[in-house]
Order: sequence, then structure tokens, then C-alpha cells
Amino acid sequence: MNTKLEKIQAIPTNIITGFLGVGKTTAILSLLANKPEDERWAVLVNEFGEIGIDGSLLQGQHSENSGLFIREVPGGCMCCAAGLPMQIALNQLLTKAKPQRLLIEPTGLGHPKEILQVLSAEHYRTILDVQTTVTLVDARKVSDKRYTNHDTFNQQIQIADIIVGNKSDLYQSNEKEQLENYVKLQAGPEIKVVYAEQGQLNPSLLKGASKAAKRLIQSSSNHHQTLTSPEELTIPECGYLKSDNTGEGYRSSGWRISAEKIFHRQAIFNCFAGLNVERLKAVLITDEGVFGYNLVDDSLKEVVLDDCLESRIEIIWKEGEDSGAAEDFPFGLLME
Repeated sequence: MNTKLEKIQAIPTNIITGFLGVGKTTAILSLLANKPEDERWAVLVNEFGEIGIDGSLLQGQHSENSGLFIREVPGGCMCCAAGLPMQIALNQLLTKAKPQRLLIEPTGLGHPKEILQVLSAEHYRTILDVQTTVTLVDARKVSDKRYTNHDTFNQQIQIADIIVGNKSDLYQSNEKEQLENYVKLQAGPEIKVVYAEQGQLNPSLLKGASKAAKRLIQSSSNHHQTLTSPEELTIPECGYLKSDNTGEGYRSSGWRISAEKIFHRQAIFNCFAGLNVERLKAVLITDEGVFGYNLVDDSLKEVVLDDCLESRIEIIWKEGEDSGAAEDFPFGLLME
């Protein structure tokens, strides 16, 4: 283990998990907005797609000067390959940031139980103080078998110390009760359920020992495929680099695009709004500035970012379904 980590002790650590599109990144941004000014926080982000987007979205709204340090592990579940991708990224992040709190955002298609195992491993026990595992759930999904029949969706509930029913302002009258009953079925009556709108979380939820870590069982050997990350590759002369991934019944296509390529802001917005996919995230350099995009449940959000080194797009859709234009690089939306 990195000897520099031996001087870092008992960092309060939280997993913020939840299925695709439930609002994990928005929730983390809410927590970061309430970070004490004199504290250094670190965020380890994992994404299903090969091209990391969330780190750019977070860095576009926060910086290391404000006490925030971010590291990404793209390309599937970061606990795969015996946890090596996660451990390397985590060690580098802790050595650089020496944070007062660590937040970990697994991919919505990852294995939170195995991630919790890595954090609870013997060589991290003095370094990390694993606290509350927070699982975000959209209560509207518990009546949809596409979610309730998905092992990862259920595992995220089973390993939670607290469930946050996010997007509660969109619920019908009986959906809170349905969520609470489903949580009791999956995780037991002792798991608390609270509600949030637009990912607004109270930072007090993060504090407290993790019962989930204590009741951890041996991990399953059912890992999905992990591909070599393209993060360190140089963008070729054509101006972009594409990567694909498949697993857990989903597919993804992602692009890293040279900063020299400028998009038409209105054209890219119209293009994204017309896609019929499970999830889209992007950070783009446009003719009107740098913007972040988030498409989920047919709702496209656009936010202004301070800056980015390159444009990035990541699109996820269910395997076997028509992705439309999702697999094609949007050359026609570039400035001439």
C-alpha cells in the first residue's frame, strides 16, 4: 500500500448510490454547496461509460481552490478486477487531497456491495471511517418490473443505511407508501426513508456509523465486463475519440472531443432533447460558452460551467432497443 496513506486516518467516508437517472450527481452538488469552507472534501466518481462526464460536471462548478478534489474511474464498475482500478484511484485521490470527508459515487449499474467491501478491507480500516451509505430511489420506479427485477437496483436498497426518495415533488399520492413497503421487503423495517426534491440533501444524513458495512456479506463473483479505459489516450487528428461499453443489460457510447471543436449550442440542445435513451450526460464547448447537459426521463437540463479541457458526451440505452442517433458522433452540430 502507498506509504503516504499511512499518515491519513479515519476519513469520514460515504457512498452515495442509486440507479441510473435518480439524481446522484445533483445530490452530491447539493452536499458540496453546504461543505464547510475550511474543509477539504474529495469525490471519487465511477461511471458505466468509458468516457468520464461527472468529474467534468463537478469540476465545472467547483475547484480545488474551494477545497474540492475529484477523481474518476470510468468504464464500468470500479470494484471489478479485484478492486484494483478503485484502489489506485482512491489512493491517488487521498494522497493528493488529504480530505476531511470522502464521497464515493458508484455508477448506477455498479455493485455497491463489492465497493463497500473494498472500503472495509483491512488495509483501509484505519484510513477510512465508513459512515452512512445513502441510496437514492425514485419511488415511481418501484412499480416498474424493469427496475425491481434488476439485481443492482435491489442491491442498492439492501446495502443502504438510509433511503432517500428523490424527486418526491413528482410522486403520486400512494407512491411514498409503495416505496416504504418495498424498502421493508428488500432491506427490513429498520431502514429509514426520507424524501428530497431535486437532490437537496441535508448534510447531517452523512454522519453516523455504517450498519451496512458491519452486515456486509461475501461478495458475489458475478461481475460484469470491464474494458480498458481510454482516459489516458491522446485524441487523434480527426478531433474525437469514441469508446463503447456493454453490461448489466445496457450499452453505452461515449466521446472525448478536442477543445478545438466548437458546437452550436441551440443545435446540440435540440439534438439531445430529441433522443430516446436511458441516460445522457455531456460537457460541451459551444459558440455561447461551456455547458453541462443531463438527460433523464425525457427531461433535458442545461447548466453553465466555468470551463473544461475538452468536450465529452456519454449516452446509455437498454441493450436491444433502438438507440436512434445515440451511436453516431454529431458532426453536423459543430461550428464550421
